[in-house]
Amino acid sequence: MSAAAPAGLQNRSELFRRRLLVAAIDAAVYVALLIWLADILGQDGWSVIDAAILLCFAIAAPWSVLGVSNAILGFWLLHFHPRPLDSVAPFARAGDTRRRIRTRTAVTLTIRNEDAARVLTRLAAMKADLDATGEGALFDWFVLSDTTDPRISAQEETEFARWRAAEGAEATRLHYRRRSDNIGYKAGNIRDFCERFGGAYEFMIPLDADSLMDGETILRLVRIGEAYPRIGIIQSLVVGAPSRSAFARAFQFGMRAGMRSYTMGAAWWGADCGPFWGHNALVRIAPFAAYCDLPRLSGERHILSHDQIEAALMRRAGYEVRVLPVESGSYEENPPTLLEFMRRDLRWCRGNMQYWELLSLPGLLPMSRFQLIWAISMFIGAPAWTAIILLGALLPLVEDVSRFPSGSAAALYLLFLGFYLAPKLAGYADIALTPGGVRRYGGAVRLLLGAALEIVFSFIIGAVTTFGVTVLLARLPFEGEAGWSGQSRDAHGLGAWETARALWPAFAFGALVLAIAGFSAPSLALWSAPLTFGYVAAFPFALASAWPHLGAWFTQAGLCGVPEEFAPPPIFARLRAPQRREATPEPRAIASSDERISA
Repeated sequence: MSAAAPAGLQNRSELFRRRLLVAAIDAAVYVALLIWLADILGQDGWSVIDAAILLCFAIAAPWSVLGVSNAILGFWLLHFHPRPLDSVAPFARAGDTRRRIRTRTAVTLTIRNEDAARVLTRLAAMKADLDATGEGALFDWFVLSDTTDPRISAQEETEFARWRAAEGAEATRLHYRRRSDNIGYKAGNIRDFCERFGGAYEFMIPLDADSLMDGETILRLVRIGEAYPRIGIIQSLVVGAPSRSAFARAFQFGMRAGMRSYTMGAAWWGADCGPFWGHNALVRIAPFAAYCDLPRLSGERHILSHDQIEAALMRRAGYEVRVLPVESGSYEENPPTLLEFMRRDLRWCRGNMQYWELLSLPGLLPMSRFQLIWAISMFIGAPAWTAIILLGALLPLVEDVSRFPSGSAAALYLLFLGFYLAPKLAGYADIALTPGGVRRYGGAVRLLLGAALEIVFSFIIGAVTTFGVTVLLARLPFEGEAGWSGQSRDAHGLGAWETARALWPAFAFGALVLAIAGFSAPSLALWSAPLTFGYVAAFPFALASAWPHLGAWFTQAGLCGVPEEFAPPPIFARLRAPQRREATPEPRAIASSDERISA
């Protein structure tokens, strides 16, 4: 039984027209590209390879087509619409008031086998920043542990006890609970919190171990939630925090540039069926607890990627899921090395592939089903692109390409490279046209150098991660249930052996493709370099981008720096400041079990 339908923040017919317009444009572009490619491939008749290339392109292209439309639409809204935020997020103004909040909120941090000192330092900085606003008394802080390593769990208890001792009278708002099992992974941890303690709060703000939010952003989300009781989830726009890793700096530089226009465009038509990324968001606890209990998959398996399906269930219950598509004090850390980035990408892939079983859930709205399909397509296109690269190299071996329309093929190829880069390019243009935008990134020289480096690096990252996803999807049907493990979050170097062991399959594939293309059509090997060079360059790139000295040089030079490096907000000063009094005595460790919470 679902809740009553919400009154809605936007006119339903207007939203329908927006979605119809985006769908029509994307479908027209998609069909035009397929016709164009079919004309190129069919010039001298059809072979099995021709048909396979067209089929793979049909599978892979939708993600890029919608990415372009989102980026262009968002860029247009930001720079040519008189009131872009009112058009996309009409609820946003409620968060900009100075009105004091009235409801209680729980800030929940879920961890499993993480560095407790590091995690709690971030949480303490968030609490200090929120308390500085004068509104902190209505927030309680929960550390929800699923740690299985006895050594790490002992560290958690000791570090949490230190934090409580340092807080003095404020310690009554700090809580720690560790489960003795990991049932349901992170989603099960949150479910357990809602059942045990959620009744005392109107909202919760779930955090990951690398999350950081400043007090004003938290208050903004709560004010919006109070003003609009039919909003079930409000997702903040999460951006990368300053990093000492050259890899993380380069990756998040492009990600940061492209996110604002892309998310603005997606929010224009996604509206009340927006995204949920599982952290740095405001969640209304009552409907979440009542309607967002995750179903089990076949074989009684638990869902790994819980966020998108929770958003779909919240929407099914009649509550809106919204994204606030503006940069604020909401941060996360990106993986410090290429290997860690690949591990994270493969975890996401495993989780998103589970959505196949959930598409048939009864009562989901069409937009929610589309969001699940879109999450699947994020990864399902990887083997299609990998196949296109291999088939393209094989094509000259089995066909006479002397009459091949090379000019038309080159134009389509360059156009699609532009599609791939469109969100980034729209983001860099957005920075350049926003008053003070270039200065926020350290000036024009740093911005241009950072953009150039990031674009080159993105081809390497894209090649090796796409190949990794392809291999994973090939073996996924034969794997058992995957778990949820801790992550390496600090900048560190990589060993040559571990790097080679992880990247040799991609290197071998790239070397094979280049050898075939070089033998059959040397000009093809040159043209395909942006897509194939990454396979063979991944090994030296991984080692160099993880090298601490290179990261230190990037940091000192301000290369690929985010705005928070050039004008640090107070939350980062709090993060660097000592969080505990040096004279604080060694506290007694807190006993922990699935039945115990400190209070």
